[in-house]
This record gives sequence, structure tokens and C-alpha cells, in this order.
Amino acid sequence: MSHAFADIAFTPSVKAAQHRDGSRAGYARSFEGNAPVSHDRLGEAELDFIAAQRSFYMATVSETGWPYVQHRGGPRGFLKALNDRTLAFADYAGNRQLISVGNLAVNDRVSLILMDYARRVRLKLLGRLAVKDLAPDDAMAKALIDPAYQARPQRAMVVTVEGYDWNCPQHIPVRFDAEDVQRALDERDRRIAALEARLAALDGSGRGDAADPPLRRFS
Repeated sequence: MSHAFADIAFTPSVKAAQHRDGSRAGYARSFEGNAPVSHDRLGEAELDFIAAQRSFYMATVSETGWPYVQHRGGPRGFLKALNDRTLAFADYAGNRQLISVGNLAVNDRVSLILMDYARRVRLKLLGRLAVKDLAPDDAMAKALIDPAYQARPQRAMVVTVEGYDWNCPQHIPVRFDAEDVQRALDERDRRIAALEARLAALDGSGRGDAADPPLRRFS
């Protein structure tokens, strides 16, 4: 089966490097063939993963050949799937260097890496990106802008996906979002409070020891 991501990424020089490293034969078996192309349209797993992310890394290339990698962030799910081949997000105001926007004016190729550090999963996407005006009252703006997010949207970025691939978890550090940690701590405190209430009820009925100290909360 032909793998869309590999069809783009495995250039002759990449294949030569794989041959020297001893991985060429394995990739040829797994990623190349005459069967219909795979990994060119996002499936349910990819769409669910994308909808859960709060940030990603985006790479563009300048007319002088230099790559530029930028972090993009927003509220959870700000990178939206319009269909199984199209992603879009609102580009919010930042430091106004506009390097990515400038690069895209001469080369629309783009690479995205989405990371889930807590589960040690990453998704790589290759595609072409169009920069569009974002009028406040048009359908694109309504689809992409979260009114609760305190930032100023400047433009829409629309990515046509040409290939994707999942990476193995090797070397991905485990990290957790602060809000996820707080949610776990709040749940722990609720469980402790419920247990303390049960113990207090037992003490009041004579079936417990009223002198027992309350359960200690750790923070």
C-alpha cells in the first residue's frame, strides 16, 4: 500500500540515508506499493486527536530555503477539521514578525506536529496552507473563533492535508497540563471529603473512634 506521508517525505536522499542505516527494506515493505494510497485522508482517530489538542508546531520554508518552526496555541480544539482533508484555525495576534505568513506567500508547503505529552503520542501532518482574511461576520470566522478566548484573531489559516503519520512514543517526555493536574487534585479532595464525612457519621453512631484525627490532605 502506498503511504501518502512517505510518498512526500521519502525523497531519494532520504531513501539513500535509510539504505545506509539498514531501514530501507522495512520501510519499502510497509510504506510503499501499488495498492491505493493510504494516510491522505484523516480518519476518526486522527480527527478525535486533533480536536483534543491545545497547541501544535508548524514549519514553513522561506524563499531563501531556511525552515522556520513556530508554536501555535489556543483553546482546546482551536485547530478544527472542516472535512477529512482540510484543517483550519484562527491566527491570533502575536509579536507581528509574520515570518510564517511571509514564507507562505512564496511557498505554501507546511508541516504540523501535534503532541500529546501526557499519553506520549504525536501526529505529523504534511500539507499546503492558504492564508485567508477573517471577516468578523463570515462563516469561517464563526467556525474558527472562540468568543471566550481572550486574543485578537487576525486571519484564517486553512491547511489541505496531503499526508500524515503517527510517531512512536520513544523519547517523548511525559508532561501534564496544569488544568488536568488541578482536575485530578480536585477529584482527590472530593473523595477525601466524602470519606471524612462517612467517618464522621460512623463516629456519631458509636461505631467509630471520635478521637481519630481527620484524614490529612496533601498538596
